[in-house]
Amino acid sequence: MTTTQTETIQPAWIFSTIQQFVTRHPAFTVGGLRHQIFHEKTNGLKESGAIVRNGRRVLIRESKYFFWLEEKNGG
Repeated sequence: MTTTQTETIQPAWIFSTIQQFVTRHPAFTVGGLRHQIFHEKTNGLKESGAIVRNGRRVLIRESKYFFWLEEKNGG
């Protein structure tokens, strides 16, 4: 009898487009995220590393975004 092990590989970073992020986390809106990204240089989002650009595509690194959000709110 042979047994097979299936390993699930978890990515180190979860990258999402704005639309994917909003779909996965309905508490956030597309407009709200775009506003935060537009002002990323002044609100600290750029320094957090949560926003990654690949050409014209804007990706959100979810773990860093939530860490930034917690720090911004005194967490």
